[in-house]
Amino acid sequence: MSSNPRPPYDPELAPILAAMNFSPTVTLDMIGFVREKSAPTCDQALAGRGVVDEERKIPGPQGDIIISIIRSTARQSSSTTYPGILYTHGGGMIAGNRFLGIGTILDWVEEHNAVCVSVEYRLPPEHPDPAPLEDCYAALLWVQGHLHELKIDPRKLMIAGSSAGGGLAAGTALLCRDRGGPQLCAQILICPMLDDRNETVSSHQYVGEGTWSRGSNINGWTCLLGGPRGGNDVSIYAAPARANDLSGLPPTFIDVGSAEVFRDEAVNYATQLWKAGVQAELHVWAGGFHGFDLLAPNATLSVVARETRSKWVRRMLG
Repeated sequence: MSSNPRPPYDPELAPILAAMNFSPTVTLDMIGFVREKSAPTCDQALAGRGVVDEERKIPGPQGDIIISIIRSTARQSSSTTYPGILYTHGGGMIAGNRFLGIGTILDWVEEHNAVCVSVEYRLPPEHPDPAPLEDCYAALLWVQGHLHELKIDPRKLMIAGSSAGGGLAAGTALLCRDRGGPQLCAQILICPMLDDRNETVSSHQYVGEGTWSRGSNINGWTCLLGGPRGGNDVSIYAAPARANDLSGLPPTFIDVGSAEVFRDEAVNYATQLWKAGVQAELHVWAGGFHGFDLLAPNATLSVVARETRSKWVRRMLG
């Protein structure tokens, strides 16, 4: 446990976290176990939802990529176009699958008849940077090329990701800007993993505790980047916190817990967006541990966090 003073966990969340019995640090020899525990099936993820899933293989940089195309069952018109969401899942860069943490996105699919394309990107350490990012970008280009088939309104195409997926979403948005890629109407970065350097105050406050500790974070980044992690040769697309110019990015929603490693890098990223003249909305949820709304969905703070994201999406979609 860190000896640094730190914001405490929310009183409702603290006993829930204690009962979870998370390992203080995810080490390389635990990756298989973590992957097994962080890979919900399609049936588990979509149970009770008014949506349908279509699995498809699309061309990727190094072979086919699996995606899920998730649509609402409530559609009434075959001629109407709908919002589109590319979803990049979390998992610390080393685990997870395209259904992990997708519940928030399904809320928007149901409410707005949106089309979600969730990408099964390649995972480090077997597939280090830039493999995960290029898979996400390839999926977005595929969506752009299939807007008519998917019935997506090109003016309402957004990207959303949580944790590692939040970092990949931010990196993909930067690639879109710099490669002249699809025009995104918004990016939603949920407790995003943005900075490989681990130099912030919050990265030192949660060392041997929480759901994603400092040690886990260092190991996740090392799997992605290898030796260059923390050095001067890391790409801004792999670690978006390193970007000096965030101009030209879409309106952005960022939220994060106050009691997690990623707090300060999320706040810093919002600040850099404002500095660049980009409209950004930032929420730091008092006492929230990493992934609190996914792991404790019925807690008051979790409910408020999800409602707040959904209200922002509502405004973005008009």
